[in-house]
Amino acid sequence: MTLVRRKHIRRLVQGLLAEHHFRSAPVQVAEIARSLGVEVQETPTEDDLSGFLYRDRLDDSAIIGVNATHHPNRRNFTIAHELGHYLLHDLDDVHVDRDFKVWLRSEASSQGTDVEEKEANLFAAELLMPASFVKQDVEDIGTIDIIDEEVLQELAAKYNVSTQAMTFRLAYLGYLQQ
Repeated sequence: MTLVRRKHIRRLVQGLLAEHHFRSAPVQVAEIARSLGVEVQETPTEDDLSGFLYRDRLDDSAIIGVNATHHPNRRNFTIAHELGHYLLHDLDDVHVDRDFKVWLRSEASSQGTDVEEKEANLFAAELLMPASFVKQDVEDIGTIDIIDEEVLQELAAKYNVSTQAMTFRLAYLGYLQQ
């Protein structure tokens, strides 16, 4: 059984944030991808296609494709997720992600059996909602109650993520009170 490389992912993200001078939300994930030589293309496509990563190993280039019909917050997550695959995994030349809801990319990832998908999701969460940024916001706000939708929505808007993604992140980091 392969474990998710949580510390490695957090260190990688912290390095990217420092290198690109991000000290607060929102993190411009497309800007980071482009600075790493990865082209980002947004194109309308089938609703169940979230995004893909294409690598041209001969040309040493890569493209992240994103479904332009999806909400901007979902597109941000898709770019971050595919960038995670790009930096963490030596996948096939074409990797396609279909039909996911925020954290779930496939039957395998929803069951926790696909480590690469879990790592790409964790990378996306760490990049879009860095633990140190969230910590500062929580300290500024005080206690966050899971039923306080207004606060959750405000935080989600600040980070350009869905309220559901922000709720999961706050819970993962241990900041939600029930």
